[in-house]
Amino acid sequence: MRQLLEFDKVSAGYGDAVVLEQVSFSMQEGDSLALLGRNGVGKTSLLVTLMGLTRRHAGRIVWRGRDISRMPTHLRAQAGLGWVPQERHVFPSLTVEEHLIAVARPGEWSVAKVYQLFPRLQERRTNMGNQLSGGEQQMLAIARALMVNPVLLLLDEPMEGLAPVIVQELTHAIRSLVSDRGMAVIIVEQHARLALSLTKRAMVLERGRVVHATDSAALLRDPETLARLVAVA
Repeated sequence: MRQLLEFDKVSAGYGDAVVLEQVSFSMQEGDSLALLGRNGVGKTSLLVTLMGLTRRHAGRIVWRGRDISRMPTHLRAQAGLGWVPQERHVFPSLTVEEHLIAVARPGEWSVAKVYQLFPRLQERRTNMGNQLSGGEQQMLAIARALMVNPVLLLLDEPMEGLAPVIVQELTHAIRSLVSDRGMAVIIVEQHARLALSLTKRAMVLERGRVVHATDSAALLRDPETLARLVAVA
């Protein structure tokens, strides 16, 4: 299988402050990765570094064989990176459907297809962004990222603060993307067992460094190691 992404000894942060130190890992096409660790260890910083929104101090990022370390953020999105930030960034002045149409790029994902994945959004298609519940806003944020037709989807805390019934809906949707459609995904999630159940591989950060990497299923079967490495949820 073709290599999709490589972090090669990447150190990055904000200004002179280094958050990620010598981070190295790779992903193949269709791969899925649970990015785990306690709060403040650099998980979100890894995603935003991949999107080109931090200061890179060392190392390189290779995307489909091309060094994109200096590539602007908008070109990374055009190259196939789809980012769902923790804050969702839903616009109050746009309807659900306008959010989707505004970012649409040619490819498999269309408005009709994301409505199939999230039927609740079709019911709310004329609602403004500020008329949606937190769970609906999260669905919209994921749907909007899919409309860019990404090769790799980056999900930052997709279940945070959501009701159990919404978590079930989102879990089903993400599992469909990973298992049925073969989409490559990186999931940052405090609910470690949930993230592991959705992915093939796992990586744990501690103080900005990779301290453990393994198959997700193997880490799920090793509760002692999981408890030692992360605050299990």
